[in-house]
Formats: sequence, structure tokens, C-alpha cells
Amino acid sequence: MFSNEVLFFGGFILVITIMLLLDLGIFSKKKDHVVKFKEAALWTLAWVALALAFYAVIRTHGDIVHGVDNFADLENIKNKYAPHLKLVPGDFEGGLHLYRKNMGLEFITGYLLEYALSVDNIFVIILIFSSFGVKPKYYKKVLLWGVLGAIVMRFVFIFVGSALMQRFEWIIYIFGLLLVYQGGKIFFEGGDEEKIDPAKHPVVKFASKYLPVFPRYVREHFFVLKKGKWLLTPLFVVVLIIEFTDLIFAVDSVPAVFSVTKDPYVVFFSNIFAIMGLRSMFFFLSNIMGLFRFLKYGLGVLLVFIGAKMLAHHYLESIGFQTIYSLYVILGILAVSILASVIFPEKKEVDGPVVSNS
Repeated sequence: MFSNEVLFFGGFILVITIMLLLDLGIFSKKKDHVVKFKEAALWTLAWVALALAFYAVIRTHGDIVHGVDNFADLENIKNKYAPHLKLVPGDFEGGLHLYRKNMGLEFITGYLLEYALSVDNIFVIILIFSSFGVKPKYYKKVLLWGVLGAIVMRFVFIFVGSALMQRFEWIIYIFGLLLVYQGGKIFFEGGDEEKIDPAKHPVVKFASKYLPVFPRYVREHFFVLKKGKWLLTPLFVVVLIIEFTDLIFAVDSVPAVFSVTKDPYVVFFSNIFAIMGLRSMFFFLSNIMGLFRFLKYGLGVLLVFIGAKMLAHHYLESIGFQTIYSLYVILGILAVSILASVIFPEKKEVDGPVVSNS
């Protein structure tokens, strides 16, 4: 017999797969095309709506994830993943309501946090596409395979990380220090222009040295057959670069969500919804990213806050610091950085002399 966790996890993956197939246009005859703003906006709304619907399921039936059938089960799961909850002995219904509410709040907070941090990922993906000369009509295909690889890597990263944190509690301090360092780095370097030199990228160096790579793009193909030998195209190398980039970002974002919840399933669910929405959000934001000049600074502050929260988690638990407070802080930081970008837009320099109409 399969456990509740396995069945719920399998159902979750099935729903995500169906949505991904619809997003890709598998059931239509639509080929590679440039994703327009309207299409990207609709799919962004669709993924956000699906995440909110999942929140509603968790908020009302979250106990089915771990198969909580009685007070003993509830207390066991509470001690494992939510030790801060105060259960009244014998009050199963009251405890179940409290647990569901907490689980739903942890999911939506983790989802918002991961979605916000994904914006920084979009900055880098835009640089990758422009630096490697990828045609816009192939963006969707490249991002698809990047997302699928990211799902596998996040699964391994999250459940291994959870096992390590339960066995070695001091790891949470390592994660906290890492997030504070990364947040400070992003804040102080947020205004610097980033550049990617294709020839010097570590993935390109590795592929050139150890893999058979064809020297030029071959339309939308990842592989090409030449003289009886299959070769990788530069488009496939770009996919590898995006996978490598996501692995680096996972080192920041996954520990950040662990500051919200210790439940690896909630961490995985929130991560996957944010990643799946990343593709559509890329096309939605790529043309208006320049409008939010202070957003990267906000993300730096956000990582410092999360890192500090992990370093001081024992003290915060002792004074009753709740997940809802983290949600308020995250929303506040994002709102201030976006509002500041709108109020103080970047001034564009005008080249050449000013010509009078008079």
C-alpha cells in the first residue's frame, strides 16, 4: 500500500504535468513562436490562480498530505515539522484546524518568497539569452527543459536538505549565514551592470572540453547528426547553462523557504509552483523589468531578513514570532522596492544636442 504522502505527491505531479502540457501547447498544432505579452500575462495569471487554489486545498484539507487520522498522528507531525504549534491534549478537531491553518500559511508565504526570488533568476536568464544570441521564438522551448531539470534538482535538494536539517540542527545556521552574505552582496552590487562572456562561462568551457558540440545553432534542434555522429548544438548548451544557474539560485531560495517551514513537502510544493510560473513570468516581465530599478535591492534586503531569521530562530520562537509576521515583512519589502521604483524612475540620458523647435 502506498502512503498518503506518496499518493498526494503523485497526484500533485500529475496535475502539474497536465498544466505544463497545456502551457506548452502539446494539444495544439502551435509550433515555436515568440510569446507575446498578452499570452504571457494570461499564463502568469493561470499559474498564480492554480497556486491559490492549491493553498485553499491545503488550508482546508492539509492533513491528508501526511495522513493525519488521530490526535497521536497530529502530535507526531507537529513535533516533526511544526513544534511551535500549541495543541490542547485530546482536542483533535481544534488541533487539526490549527495545523491546517498553519500549513496553508506556510505554503503561501513560501510561495510568495520563492516567486519574489525568482525575479532575480529572470534577470540572469535575460542576460543568458542575449549573451548567447538565442532567437526569441526558441525561448519557450529552452525554458521548458530548464524548468523540468529544475524540478528534479529541487526535489533532490529539498528532501536531502530536510533530512540533513533534522539530523544536524546546526545546518540552519550555515544556511542563515549564506543568505545574509548573498543578500548583502545583492544589495551592494544591485546597481552594477552584469555581463556574461559566453567564452568564459564555466559550462561552456566544460562542454567544449568534454562534450561533442557543434559550432553553430541548427534552428530549434538540441542535437544534430553529422558524419554518423550525434553532436550537441549551442542551444542545448544554453539549456545546461540555465540548469547550472538554477542550481546556484536553489542554494539561496531553498534554504530561504526552510526558514518558513520545516516540512519538505510544503517547501517542494511552494518551490514548484513558483518555478512553473517562472516561464510565463519571464515573458511577462522581460520587457518591463527596467521599470523596477530598486527591486534587486529589495531582494537583497529580503535575503538578509530571512538569513537573520534563521540565525535567530530559537529566540524568535521563544517570543512567539509567527509565520504571518514573515509574510507581512516580505510583502512590505516588495511593496517598498516597487513603490520606490515607480516614484523615483531611472533617468534616461539623451544623446546629442537638444534641438529647439522654434
